[in-house]
Amino acid sequence: MFRMNWSWTNAFRAQIKHIARLPRPGTIPAPAATYSSMATGDEGFGGDLTIGEQKLISKLKQEFPNATHLQVSDVSGGCGAMYQISIETPEFIGKRKIQQHQMVNKILAEEIKLMHGLQLNTQEPQSEIK
Repeated sequence: MFRMNWSWTNAFRAQIKHIARLPRPGTIPAPAATYSSMATGDEGFGGDLTIGEQKLISKLKQEFPNATHLQVSDVSGGCGAMYQISIETPEFIGKRKIQQHQMVNKILAEEIKLMHGLQLNTQEPQSEIK
């Protein structure tokens, strides 16, 4: 008769207990709300922005004062580990997508060092596209 090693048996039991604690499909709670801002013009910041979002928006508005669309969202749930940035500005006219991203990355170089990830969407203003 086959006899299992005691340490292997305990490890197997621990895995089974872990699997039993996983939530059933469809019962996972919705993620916490993410904070975002649609910052165009000089209307200022909304009250629900995180400090990280405010800092990124300030820096981007300073470097791209003619931006027609600027949106910064902390998609990490508020801890500042991952951001989603969408920017539309005339400064991108005639530049390839990689050049647009390089411009933004250069401006946010210090902030990016502290991030886990960045989702970046850049484009020229729609009325300016030929």
